[in-house]
Amino acid sequence: MLKEDHLSVTQDCNDCPIRHRAVCARCETDELERLEDIKYYRRFEAGQTVIWSGDRMDFVGSVVSGIATLTQTMEDGRTQMVGLLLPSDFVGRPGRSTAAYDVVATTDVVMCCFRKAPFEDLMERTPHIAQRLLQMTLDELDAAREWMLVLGRKTAREKIASLLSIIARRDATLNMGRLDGPVTFDLPLTREAMADYLGLTLETVSRQVSALKKDGIITLEGKRHVTVPDMTLLLEEAGDDTDGGMLV
Repeated sequence: MLKEDHLSVTQDCNDCPIRHRAVCARCETDELERLEDIKYYRRFEAGQTVIWSGDRMDFVGSVVSGIATLTQTMEDGRTQMVGLLLPSDFVGRPGRSTAAYDVVATTDVVMCCFRKAPFEDLMERTPHIAQRLLQMTLDELDAAREWMLVLGRKTAREKIASLLSIIARRDATLNMGRLDGPVTFDLPLTREAMADYLGLTLETVSRQVSALKKDGIITLEGKRHVTVPDMTLLLEEAGDDTDGGMLV
């Protein structure tokens, strides 16, 4: 495994781009100061493994920038991408000594890391951190259940539209943008990665993306820069309502 870069970064938590969504979102000034004492940054290059399944974890932390994937390997060597880690998502589990999944950087990734043992101790003494981590865990559970439905019951077109809508909504939330007008974002995954994640062939992904573009649901600049003129139309293509839930 390649060695990651340890960054010499001076970052004021109040100016952090993920501050409003990270595990420290509810922390007061004195609590942030305690986190500062156990904080450091790591940078991983695209394609680099952040942590291997089964490895002992000596840190937990949040993705500051970039995208990583959660992958599980079966006994016969087959792998399945089971989740995406987007900016502000939390890596690692307090109370768990080893990693449950491979975490691989899809793009260049910067992580804000905390030494695990001191973080666990601080979490027990800081309700704001424990409460925020619980909320993030429940959000992650909801996302996992939503994704089970995407993979198990939706058509190829609905799967592509669902993935695009998830990334669009998350990007808008992270950047405090609005969804009632055109939404623009950079797609963090190659079409090969999208195919792997959605259980589709590369040809199917390319065909469905082209169809959504032809129908005016999305516009593309290059292969990655996406504009959604009307989120309502994209959610309808995904089989979702305007809140992101399934239509019934």
